[in-house]
Amino acid sequence: MASLEAIRAEARRELGPGAFRKIARQLHKNYQGVLGAVLVALVCASAIFAPLIITHDPTRIMVGPRLADPSWVFLLGTDQLGRDTFSRVMMGGRVPLLVAFASLGSSLAVGLALGLIAGFGPRWLDNLLLLFFDTIRSFPGIIFALAIIGLLGPSLPSIIFVIAITSMPIYARVARTQTEALRNSEYIAAERSMGAGTTRILAVHVLPNVIGPLLILVSMDVPAVIAVEAGLSFLGLGVRPPTPDWGAILNDGYNYIQQTPWLVVGGGIPIVLATLGFTFLGEALRDIFDPKLRKDI
Repeated sequence: MASLEAIRAEARRELGPGAFRKIARQLHKNYQGVLGAVLVALVCASAIFAPLIITHDPTRIMVGPRLADPSWVFLLGTDQLGRDTFSRVMMGGRVPLLVAFASLGSSLAVGLALGLIAGFGPRWLDNLLLLFFDTIRSFPGIIFALAIIGLLGPSLPSIIFVIAITSMPIYARVARTQTEALRNSEYIAAERSMGAGTTRILAVHVLPNVIGPLLILVSMDVPAVIAVEAGLSFLGLGVRPPTPDWGAILNDGYNYIQQTPWLVVGGGIPIVLATLGFTFLGEALRDIFDPKLRKDI
């Protein structure tokens, strides 16, 4: 039987410093992944540095240039209240990205913790948590969202809560499945024989092997969250005016599509770019980490 140190080294062989360089090299070979990474970087950078990019106050109402066409002064024209569309689009990216990262981050943290407990805990606790996951997933997502937002009122915390609670069971089930596959492995048994506690086993050996697939899943869920947030804002159930938001800009563009198409263009293109970027990046990461899809094992 292999020594304990050899077993531990095998368990951690994917986590060394060279692993990140290897992933970067593989991602560089995937042109779709490179395109996705560039689009994600552009979308995130435009949201982070929006105050430095905008040319006007996005909430300032100007009576004169209402529904104006693009010009050097207003790069994407103005809306029905004379507000600069370009500035609103730049600042509007902060809301969907904040919702995506906050909701998916919290659902990932809770789902990962519950999944580890379910996969490594006693059978009765596993069955109880599975019942909890199935109960949450039994509610249609849009109906649950409308009920919660109707109860709490349209606001950013309401949207984050709805998306987080409906996404959590997915990550929890994936974490549970991965944990169950690892709990009887050789290096886990070796750690137990050396007296390692459950907390150390989960934190040092199980968590690093479980988090990878979950992060890929999160990256591919970001476009869906952005679409949900934009859809709720389009319906008037998102952030309240005058906060700039891509969905609210699309709603204004839909109402004034016959006067000008630039509101629809300004609100739609960022959603398309963000969706393509995160989807391409998520698929590239999946190809790298999934042994069945990797071409250079």
